[in-house]
Amino acid sequence: MAKTQPIKVALLWHMHQPNYREPRSGRLAMPWVRLHALKDYLDMPLIAAAADGVRVTFNLVPSLLDQLEFYLAGGTDRHLELSALSVESLTDEQKHEILRTFFAANPQRMIQPYRRYRELYQKYRSGTSDPRLVAGLFTSQEFRDLQVWSNLVWIDPLFRDEAPVRELFARGRHFTEEEKGALLTWERDLIGRIIPTYRRLQDEGRIEVSFTPYYHPILPLLCDTDAAREALPTVGLPRSRFAHPEDADRQIAMAVARYEEVFGRPMVGMWPSEGSVSEEALALAARHGIRWSASDEEVLEQSLEKSGLDKALYPIHQVYEFGPGLKLLFRDHALSDRVGFVYSTWDAERAVVDFIAQIKRLRQRYGDRLGNTVVPVILDGENAWEYFAADGTEFLKQLYAALAEDPEIETVTMSQAIETLPATRLPRIFAGSWINHNFRVWIGHREDNAAWDLLSRTRLDLVAFQAQNPGFDPQKLEAAWRQIYVAEGSDWCWWYGDDHRSSQNDQFDRIFRQHLIAVYEILGLDIPFDHLRVIHQSGEEVAASRPDGVVTPVVDGLLTHFYEWAGAGFYDCRRSGSSMHQVERQVAGIYFAFDRDRVYIRLDFRSREEIQLLEGLRAVVRIHVDDGPAQEFPIKPGISDTPGQSGYAFRDIAELWVQRSVLWPAGHGRLGLNVMVFEGDQLLETWPEHEPMEFEVPEDRLEMFWPL
Repeated sequence: MAKTQPIKVALLWHMHQPNYREPRSGRLAMPWVRLHALKDYLDMPLIAAAADGVRVTFNLVPSLLDQLEFYLAGGTDRHLELSALSVESLTDEQKHEILRTFFAANPQRMIQPYRRYRELYQKYRSGTSDPRLVAGLFTSQEFRDLQVWSNLVWIDPLFRDEAPVRELFARGRHFTEEEKGALLTWERDLIGRIIPTYRRLQDEGRIEVSFTPYYHPILPLLCDTDAAREALPTVGLPRSRFAHPEDADRQIAMAVARYEEVFGRPMVGMWPSEGSVSEEALALAARHGIRWSASDEEVLEQSLEKSGLDKALYPIHQVYEFGPGLKLLFRDHALSDRVGFVYSTWDAERAVVDFIAQIKRLRQRYGDRLGNTVVPVILDGENAWEYFAADGTEFLKQLYAALAEDPEIETVTMSQAIETLPATRLPRIFAGSWINHNFRVWIGHREDNAAWDLLSRTRLDLVAFQAQNPGFDPQKLEAAWRQIYVAEGSDWCWWYGDDHRSSQNDQFDRIFRQHLIAVYEILGLDIPFDHLRVIHQSGEEVAASRPDGVVTPVVDGLLTHFYEWAGAGFYDCRRSGSSMHQVERQVAGIYFAFDRDRVYIRLDFRSREEIQLLEGLRAVVRIHVDDGPAQEFPIKPGISDTPGQSGYAFRDIAELWVQRSVLWPAGHGRLGLNVMVFEGDQLLETWPEHEPMEFEVPEDRLEMFWPL
């Protein structure tokens, strides 16, 4: 290995939000495209391009660009509508809605650092649980300040020195209607810079831009839902088999056309939605002139096995070729997740040093094979930064500077990787995604399958109508087909099932069915009753259940007997999720309980064997009570006991007890709970991700009557 021969690193940031456009109202149902535009879509390419010699790939979803242009044409979303309303004109219902929805931000990074926003948040949280009564506690000025701050915190630090943003941050409170209006006007101006910036930087050769199929569908499942059985042979599938490769082809074709329209050049590369690939889907991409695509290292591992190749001889860090001319790269799973899920709790310098060290270790491993080596790091380019200090700005700046200055590392775009490195032939492709090399997130659950069946029926009805009405308005037919393509997007089934839960699952359900209902409305047909029936059953599957009795377990780190924790509350980490998906979760579930003297917490891990492989594994239980700061209780392998205070045991499971008097002088009250899991100093995961899980510990004299 030449002393200065660099190892190539291919960074790809994926920019994606669902298609929020409501067919009936025309507005965007949710504000996340606009808010992420303020926070991520412009600063990300600008920061990358500012580092001399650094080359990065940005993958955009075409329907995301459509929504950005929608705002420039005067489009709106509900949050923007409520933000723009004069506080004097707000109805009681609008005030309630503002209080319910205007604190939708990461509390630690986006609320707590800003004194006025934090005050408003604490006032809302400490008020009565009835939002109609809480609204009466807020003055008109407080509502206006909340309107401004719920927009202001989403603005990336890169733009906070611009007028009027600079003045608003400096003032902090007592904003006027005119100042609020100036902020909302500035937001649209910033959105207008985004697409031209990507085009300019690509034209200058500083970044590469690729696209995903138009509405972000799972291409292998559009080609044939039976593809799910390759990874999951016994998975339950929808009643109606969906096998429409022509739709997958159309989603790619629309993306190719849109790319050329925006960037004035042919589309070269494609990150397939969720890294989802199959032989049929990749063959379609190749026919459209796509020269590179990508997936996850687990998919490569399965593809090598399917091809009859020795996995030990085929490293993930190189270029592969499937069919005639389609080059494939496979993301380094651990390194990508390190950026997405681990570094957010580290200071920027330490995180960058660790990232560079990880790359240097790979360089050392490959030795004389560096001429064939590239390390693909591929991940979400927007959601992760909400968990970083300063929206990840310092981390990214230091990361790019370190990559640019190190002679042993060379950053390349995805196209540069396939053009400069030899490719190894990969005869077969395993059908899977970046999440556990399968499609379980999008198919197999009762809710997912119900959504696929509705999609199948609507598409069949559209095809039948088109055949029976050859003279029907072609523009209306095109609009109807557009609704089908929107409904084929991956985002709807992301939120169906038990993989990801949020307060907005029912809203995603409603929008999905609206797109299908719109097909019938466009054609003038009766709407089938099934399309009006809710798919998402929020009452059936929830992440947390409350304690329903008094429990006194033996704190020994073992499940002493089956009913030891019967009656405890339970938080199911497997059913809890968010807009991001972390594959390697260690904690499977959290139990919480109490008796007359103590509060008890139990952590169940994914498997005893896996936790034994982790060096320095430890947990920290953070308990919040109404009065006073949060208290932290560390747990590490072994047994510890402080009489009258707290104690733990960590063997097969982790169990913690805390004396009630340590938490409350009166021994009872409301309790909030978070659990953090570390490997050494490295934070692996936090449960719950945002707000603590909460439950009530009653007075000991009332426990015989509890729950009340």
